[in-house]
Amino acid sequence: MTIPNIIALAVALAMDAFAVSIAAGVALKTVSARQFFRLSWHFGLFQAVMPIIGWSAGLSFRTMIQAFDHWVAFGLLLFVGGNMLRSALGKQDEGNTCKDPTRGSSLVLLSVATSIDALAVGLSMALLNVSIWFPAFIIGIVAALFTAFGLFLGGRACRFMILQKYAEGLGAMVLIGIGVNILYEHDALFFW
Repeated sequence: MTIPNIIALAVALAMDAFAVSIAAGVALKTVSARQFFRLSWHFGLFQAVMPIIGWSAGLSFRTMIQAFDHWVAFGLLLFVGGNMLRSALGKQDEGNTCKDPTRGSSLVLLSVATSIDALAVGLSMALLNVSIWFPAFIIGIVAALFTAFGLFLGGRACRFMILQKYAEGLGAMVLIGIGVNILYEHDALFFW
């Protein structure tokens, strides 16, 4: 696998993390250095580790998770997005702040949800008999960089007055939309 191919793969895998980080930046309004580090580190780490897990698991695990991996990602994003939406709709006053998506269970759930595709990539690389170590490193670095940039963009976008009022709800809808898009990409939605 060539370096341009690895970088293209890493960018493709980082798109979910990028979109989620924009939503997190919008929901947070002001993103601290710790939040930048936490989200970027975890998204990058999970994006790097999941291909290694998938590669290690080989063919037997692929057939078991391939049938429902998109539902797992959708469920995790729906859970986090639903909690954010419930929190946004339940606000009594402007002084309330949203739950920090860069901490606790939200951080872990978002990290897993945005890196499930990387697991499948690792499984594919095992089939191709490709070493996983260098690609996993590049995938993790690219995901961390895209996450940091997404947080920056989300925090900037929130400076618009209209977004400040509806920021958490907008972030929740983006997460749920990403989950629905994952189902659509895996042909799991049936429209007549």
